[in-house]
Amino acid sequence: MDALEAARAWAEAWGRAWRTHDPDLVGTLYAQDASFRSQAFRGLEDPAGYARWAFEDEAEVECRFSEPRLAAGDGAVVEYWATSTGRDGTVETIAGVALVRFAADGRVVDERDYWNTVEGRVDPYEGWDPHRS
Repeated sequence: MDALEAARAWAEAWGRAWRTHDPDLVGTLYAQDASFRSQAFRGLEDPAGYARWAFEDEAEVECRFSEPRLAAGDGAVVEYWATSTGRDGTVETIAGVALVRFAADGRVVDERDYWNTVEGRVDPYEGWDPHRS
């Protein structure tokens, strides 16, 4: 599986897992010894454990992933944009980017995420993902 094909499958599955709050599905996307870091100043994390934590206080989410862009060799870059509603009714927008490397079987072997949040709903800016219609 090439990196763009793997990245498209990863983004589709991550989006489905996020919308349905399924951390176990997230876990299946990563090789057993995968390196996963969400935010630069956090330590390495277990992807399913991270998803469990992230989904815990969330009532619903609208999320979208950009068309992946090829990085060197087995890597891809995927932007994401989400509006999350907490169980307490608070709304925040999350915008980020995932730098992802894949094994030959399409599972992630290395991921680094960088993201920001802002209170309330903010739609993506015009041209956010020029490769999608």
